[in-house]
Amino acid sequence: MTKTPDPAPLKGLLGDEHEHLLIDGVPHALALGLKLVELTRANATVKLPYDPRLIGNPETGVIHGGAVTTLLDNVSGLAVFAAMEELTSIATLDLRIDYMRAATPGKDILGHAHCYKVTRTIAFVRGTAYEDTPDDPIATCTGAFMLGANAGRKPGANTTGQGALGETGGGK
Repeated sequence: MTKTPDPAPLKGLLGDEHEHLLIDGVPHALALGLKLVELTRANATVKLPYDPRLIGNPETGVIHGGAVTTLLDNVSGLAVFAAMEELTSIATLDLRIDYMRAATPGKDILGHAHCYKVTRTIAFVRGTAYEDTPDDPIATCTGAFMLGANAGRKPGANTTGQGALGETGGGK
């Protein structure tokens, strides 16, 4: 069996002892309790532990679809980072999710994503949310991520001044 190479430069930058920062550094991922399971070249697997706070329908106990969407968005972004030769900021441009079935109440959900193409400005990803096997998916996704999302933007660029619709921002 051949071992898939570690994703560089993520592993070199963080090291095994700091991999948790890939999830813990994202506030909504941390709030949902997402856990990094595996990270290899262009692939990521993340677990969404079952939590009663995430139930969408109290009568059924099924996890809300928004939590599944967040899982797939996060694991897809990690797969993009794991495919990069040089780290840069990313932003989700498009994320299509097809729900196949409801999650099973009481079971953790796994999300796996593979970044199958990286261009100069866009990365493309496919992903699956499942419980026991990817062959019985809860949902699948395809996504596109912009690379260098913050390139050339000055700090605070979206926090002050006049917006596109003439509104002022910055909390003043």
